[in-house]
Amino acid sequence: MLYISRILRYQRVIHQKPFQLLLRNWHKESSNLIPVSWQKPKIGWTKLNFDGSCKCKTGKSSIGGIFRNHEAEFLLGYAESIGKSNSTIAELAALTRGLELILENGWEEVWLEGDSKSLVEVIVQKRVVRCVEVQKQINCINLLIPKIKSCIVTHVFREGNRAADKFAQLGHHLKKPQIWRNDPPKHLLRIVNEDAEGKTFFRTR
Repeated sequence: MLYISRILRYQRVIHQKPFQLLLRNWHKESSNLIPVSWQKPKIGWTKLNFDGSCKCKTGKSSIGGIFRNHEAEFLLGYAESIGKSNSTIAELAALTRGLELILENGWEEVWLEGDSKSLVEVIVQKRVVRCVEVQKQINCINLLIPKIKSCIVTHVFREGNRAADKFAQLGHHLKKPQIWRNDPPKHLLRIVNEDAEGKTFFRTR
């Protein structure tokens, strides 16, 4: 009886229209996908995307970040090598440098965005961590953020932080800190333009 019931179930399945089966599978797959894209800040706001990079084998680290306005226009980019470190310190150092540049340029309404969810949560919730060096970086950030008139901090998946990642990667090849104003490096133009156009990526939950 068990064998017969399996045959009957199989027959019911194969007699369904192929389009119905395909549609069901598509809905199942699409429900597991998260759309990710870079988002423009509000009018009058400046957005900083920051990132840190660490070479696992050598420990060599670098930082980078990119500032854009509400029209997705490139304002400023930065990158530099910070010597041997780890990915956590590199992420925090990238944000710290970005905050310093915000204050230097007098931007008052700023959106800070990085792709390390745990670090963003630590900063937003003002948690205390055990690592002394990491906490030192966090304390510095907590002193700089209140100097900005309006500031929000959010997490974005890596697909929405590609430009910052490229600047951080670029930092590995620099002998001294570098800043770009008004025009990004040519090899980053494609990503900057795709972000401005709202290119969307899909990642699995």
